[in-house]
Amino acid sequence: MPKCDFDIEKMDVRFTVRIKADVNAISPVVSGVTQIIKEMKCGAGKEHEIQLALQEALANAVIHGCGGDRSKEVEFCVACDESRGLLIVVRDPGPGFDPASIPDPTVGMNIFSDHGRGIFLVNQLMDEVRFERGGTEIHMRKY
Repeated sequence: MPKCDFDIEKMDVRFTVRIKADVNAISPVVSGVTQIIKEMKCGAGKEHEIQLALQEALANAVIHGCGGDRSKEVEFCVACDESRGLLIVVRDPGPGFDPASIPDPTVGMNIFSDHGRGIFLVNQLMDEVRFERGGTEIHMRKY
């Protein structure tokens, strides 16, 4: 399971979710997570940024990490505490990738591409983003 490294004593909310690697499973689970985040007042006023970043991270995990293979699963955890904000960790069972190898979608002919903006968007929407476990795990934080 992905590790949400927050102090359990200070957490307002923490939960882990597993979904089948099916793009149709993404929107319902993201809507549910967004509702919980709103109710718990985690990332108050930043729910749309969090929602889009989670949606993009899950789409990348399903499409690239799982290769669209519905027999595989993507898992993620959400943790929120007063002092460290909101942390979302998404993990897929894929081979991973080198984030530095992803072309910048804002330069050259890349601006005309119909894909390749997910990681760029996540980086723009979240306050901190890092990749672990050879690119199979993304850690996203919003303060």
